[in-house]
Amino acid sequence: MITRMSGFVAMGFFPLLPHSSFTMATMIQFLMFSLYGMGWNTIGGYGGQVDLGKAQYVGIGAYTTAVMLIRWDIPFWISMPIGVCLAVLWSFVIGYPLFRLRGHYFAIATIATSLVLKDLFEVWDFVGAARGLEISPIKYRSPDFLRLIFKEDIYYYYVICVFFFLGILYINWFRRSRLGFQLRCIKDNEDVARSLGINVHWAKIKTYAIATAFVSMVGSFHACYIKNIEPEDTMSLEISILIALMAMLGGAGSLWGPIIGAAVMVPMKNYLKAVLGAKAGLLGIDLIVYAGIIMLVSALEPRGLWGMIERLRGRRAKS
Repeated sequence: MITRMSGFVAMGFFPLLPHSSFTMATMIQFLMFSLYGMGWNTIGGYGGQVDLGKAQYVGIGAYTTAVMLIRWDIPFWISMPIGVCLAVLWSFVIGYPLFRLRGHYFAIATIATSLVLKDLFEVWDFVGAARGLEISPIKYRSPDFLRLIFKEDIYYYYVICVFFFLGILYINWFRRSRLGFQLRCIKDNEDVARSLGINVHWAKIKTYAIATAFVSMVGSFHACYIKNIEPEDTMSLEISILIALMAMLGGAGSLWGPIIGAAVMVPMKNYLKAVLGAKAGLLGIDLIVYAGIIMLVSALEPRGLWGMIERLRGRRAKS
């Protein structure tokens, strides 16, 4: 408990310490991917359903906020809930048939739906088609807390920090809720869950909607933070895979797993792309490193990095 509280306090004081713009951007991305991972973990970790299509909901949230701000000057705090509602509605539309599938078939189907939606956005002129949308910060007076337009990243940092802490509180409640226990039963054995009276299909759909709400909310923040939204960047398969990998690396099905995974992979991703990718010309080296780390951790501890921490704590308690 003391370690966790000291970590939260350190996060609060981080912007006051000497840091570079690269470090600040990395911290913001760490918090964003932690939230993405928390959302994925509800359906992927507790429910055991490997979803590789979360980027479509990042895109729905981001495009809803960007379109409403650019075309109608609607503030972030209104467009973000609307984006979440649209994303959740879409999750219900595709979730009903998707959860008739199991295992690899489900994972492949989530990839397919995400790529189809990405291709649709690339030809849809209303959302900028392949060229995307750009939010012009010079049109607004900074800091603008209504529209979430800031010149300094410190404001974005504290906003996403609030989302981060609220996300932890919600997931901590969720895993102890009735739905959380139902999901773990479903993950262990769906047939047994049905025999206990659990509506397996509906439990999966509800959890999928919760995961979608998390991801689309951060997608709306992403639009205001990045200010340049393109389907290729916002809705790419790489984003979906990174979200799943971070949660699995840290420890799927645990509260802290997605956070630990993001803490390891986000700085590594940025560093490898900046140093080995751009400077050394080794494009794609980051993906090779990710794969190597995942294979190594999986071989040592299937529960991920959090499983390793739990094992070490158990040994220390015995000694």
